[in-house]
Amino acid sequence: MYRLHRYCNILKAFLTTQQINQFQQEGFIICPGFLAGQMLETMRQIAVEAHQNLQLPYELEAKLGYPGSPSSVNTKGGDTVRRILGAYQRYPEWQNWACSPAMKQVMQQLFDNLHISITQVHHNCLMTKSPTYSSDTGWHQDTRYWSFKRPLLINSWLALGKEQPDNGGMWVIPGSHLKNYDDDQFDEDIFFRDDLSTNQQLIKNAVPVLLEAGDVLFFDARVLHRASRNLTSETKYALVFSYHETDNLAVSGSRSSSMPEIDLVMDRIF
Repeated sequence: MYRLHRYCNILKAFLTTQQINQFQQEGFIICPGFLAGQMLETMRQIAVEAHQNLQLPYELEAKLGYPGSPSSVNTKGGDTVRRILGAYQRYPEWQNWACSPAMKQVMQQLFDNLHISITQVHHNCLMTKSPTYSSDTGWHQDTRYWSFKRPLLINSWLALGKEQPDNGGMWVIPGSHLKNYDDDQFDEDIFFRDDLSTNQQLIKNAVPVLLEAGDVLFFDARVLHRASRNLTSETKYALVFSYHETDNLAVSGSRSSSMPEIDLVMDRIF
């Protein structure tokens, strides 16, 4: 249902009308085999290298304080990395992926707009989930701390290995991007409360996102989603970027406006 035409080097990609409709209704689609062959292997090798030879900026699990994370940076596991930030500026391969003709065309189709930009403030990262010291993330919308004229952004999540519930794979609630919520449905950290019966009725519809290496999850940033800690022995990697319509400007003076946008005005190829 979700499969794109498959090209080893991703020179173009075409979403079907069914896929676009599914995205609009459920808030996400999975595209198996979106990246394959040597390029996929190269992207994974770069991710492992970046994780082993850390360069700032990056985010530590201990700094977040989510369930399962080390209590402080000074305790055992306190140096466990959660995200390697600033991905767009780190490697030309990551930059070319984010700006590839395939990614540009998919985003143009999903937004129904030719003018697309990447935010460098939000996501723009290698998302890692390490064994032993990774954490649980509660139900949330990515837009909770994002400030744009319109809360309409789309995330691309490139799996660089298998993703499933036992290694911290994502769960999503289909259609949750279309609903209006009251402030009291969220806690003080803007996580969707799982202790409310009204919320529980929605949470029971959650489905796991099962990905293989090279699959891409595209999801609306308003979709409610969560992930558990990694219970396996291998670190999980995903390369994540967030896109918006170019005229959907970040609110002036907000954190979202603190870095320049990347406008997808030129095609790039690997």
